[in-house]
Amino acid sequence: MGQNLLALQFPGQGSQAVGMGKALATTSPAAARLFAQADEILGFPLSRICFEGPQDALDDTINTQPALLVTSVAAFYALQERLDQPLAFVAGHSLGEFSALVACGALPFEVALRLVRERGRLMKEAAGQQPGGMAAVLGLDTETIEATCAQAAATTGGVLVVANDNCPGQTVISGDEQTLAVGMRELLAAGARRVVRLAVSIPAHSPLMAAAADAFRRALHAVPLNRPTVPLVSNSTTAPLDDPQTIREALARQLTAPVRWSQSVRWMIAQGVRRFVEVGPNSVLTGLLKRIDGSVEALSTAQVLGSEV
Repeated sequence: MGQNLLALQFPGQGSQAVGMGKALATTSPAAARLFAQADEILGFPLSRICFEGPQDALDDTINTQPALLVTSVAAFYALQERLDQPLAFVAGHSLGEFSALVACGALPFEVALRLVRERGRLMKEAAGQQPGGMAAVLGLDTETIEATCAQAAATTGGVLVVANDNCPGQTVISGDEQTLAVGMRELLAAGARRVVRLAVSIPAHSPLMAAAADAFRRALHAVPLNRPTVPLVSNSTTAPLDDPQTIREALARQLTAPVRWSQSVRWMIAQGVRRFVEVGPNSVLTGLLKRIDGSVEALSTAQVLGSEV
């Protein structure tokens, strides 16, 4: 494969912010239509939650997931005219894989929207039965984090695992409330620079999501999924997927498996990708990319458009 390729990266939970999508809907008729379509499909004003909040409603995973999908797809529509080179790969951070699949033609927008709303509902339901959360661990190596999580889980009899390998020096853990609290204290004692609880209402990418993953697998098998026009680089396999059945399985496994973001990005760079554009609100993935490999070009939607998202 040649060099200087382009890849699009789509953000997941944690990138949401009140006001997201408002500027897009004001400046782009296609984005405005998309938000209106989402409100109609879902039967409630999701656009108002994106544009006006309140923050706690936007941070509720049953709303966060469709809100990020709509905003990211709206950003993709706005960006299409500005991207002047062929697309080699798409990738999404956890939930962002659904936005990526819309962008590469594998999922119709309406199907993706209903799927992520159901994904959020199932994950919220699972968290209601087994409450938990997530925390970012800064400045500690993955091996030490894994060992500390295992020690905390042995102490409480609960669950605490590495959920996201985001970039060198930033790892996210996930587990039940008691074990997460113990683990956060122990990680600081083990030398972490900071341990920060995330604005995520669920213990995603952990065994606590097993019931949600089983139910979501059934939902995935009930919807049409086309072969993508460009390969999706999967979080769970860190390799390109273009077979619909394999993609379905990866999307279901994603709920309990870790997000191997650093490895996914490094794989794309090894194939010759030198330009990454983050498609959606905020610039979380752009920041991670600069820490994974500072030699490649990392752009946010706002930078490409020259305006807010």
